[in-house]
Amino acid sequence: MTTPRIFITQPVAQSALDRIRTRTDITMHADSSKILTKDALIEAVRNTDILYCLLHDTVDRDVLIANPQLRAVASQSITPDRIDVEAATELGIPVTVVPAVVTDATADIAFALVLSVARRILEGDKLVRSGGFPGAQSAHLLGADVSGKTIGLIGGKGRIGQAVGRRAQGFDMRVLYWGPRRLTKDEEQAANLEYMDFDDLLAASDFISLHAAMSPETHHSMSTREFKLMKSTAFIINTARGPVIDEKALVIALQTGEIAGAGLDVFENEPDVESPLLTMKNVVLTPHLGSAAHDVREGMAHRVVDNIVAFLDGTSPPNCANPQVLSDK
Repeated sequence: MTTPRIFITQPVAQSALDRIRTRTDITMHADSSKILTKDALIEAVRNTDILYCLLHDTVDRDVLIANPQLRAVASQSITPDRIDVEAATELGIPVTVVPAVVTDATADIAFALVLSVARRILEGDKLVRSGGFPGAQSAHLLGADVSGKTIGLIGGKGRIGQAVGRRAQGFDMRVLYWGPRRLTKDEEQAANLEYMDFDDLLAASDFISLHAAMSPETHHSMSTREFKLMKSTAFIINTARGPVIDEKALVIALQTGEIAGAGLDVFENEPDVESPLLTMKNVVLTPHLGSAAHDVREGMAHRVVDNIVAFLDGTSPPNCANPQVLSDK
C-alpha cells in the first residue's frame, strides 16, 4: 500500500509530527514568516494526499480541484473560514478542524493590546531604543488610564469575551457586554458582566473589545456610524475576525479624532493592512498572534493529528466540518 503523503503549509509542533511520521510521507513548507501563494499551494496539493493547512491559508475550489486524488483537508483552524467547505463536500473531500482551545491565549493578546495602545508601550520602546529618555515624570508620552475604566465586550457572551472580562475585572474595570443572545441573570451575576444595548454600550465604554464570530451579519458591524457613537477618548480592540471592522472607516475615525486609538490583531484583508494604519502612532498592530503560544499551538497540532490518524485508520475524525462526506465513503 502506498504511503500517504501529507503537505503542511508552515512548520508546526514537532511532537505532533512525530506521531504520524512513521505512517506518512511528510513534506512541509519550512518558512514560518510567509504565507504560501495560491500558485504554490496549488502546486503542493498536486503532489499530496492530505493537506494540513493553517488558519491563514485560503483553500478554495481551485486548490481543491488541483488534485483529483486529494483525500482530506486537515485544518489547524477552529472554524474553516478560508476553506470552501461546500466545494470540498461536492468533491467528496472531508475537511477537519480543531476544537476551541485558544480562549486564554486570545484573551491575553486582547488585553495586551488594551495596555499597549492605552499606555503607548510601543512608542516608549521605540523611543528608548533610539536613545531617547524624556524623564520619569515627563508628559512626553502621556497615555490613557486603564484601571477603573469601562470596557465593552461585543460578542461578550462567548468564551473569549468572558475571559477578557475576567482580566478586566483584575484591573477594577466595569465590564459591559452585548450580543444577539443574552446570558441569564444568574450567569451575568456569576461572570460579573453587565448587559447593555449595542448603541448604549458603544457610548459608555472607554475600550471596545470585539469577540463576534464572522458572519454576514457581523461583516463591517463596526463602521462609520458605530465609531461616531464611541467616545473620542475610546479605543477599539479586535482579536475576533478582521472584516468585523470596516478598516477604511476606522482610518477616518482615527484621522479625525472620533476615537483615540486601536489595537488590532486581525485585519479585513489579511495579510494586507489598510496602509494609513501602518504609520499611525495611536495604533498597535500584531500579525494575528491570538493563538501564538507554544503550549496552545502544540495542542492544536495534536488535534489536527488526531483527525489525520482517525482518517488513516478508517474511523470518523473527531472534528469534521462536513461529516456527511464520511458516510458516503
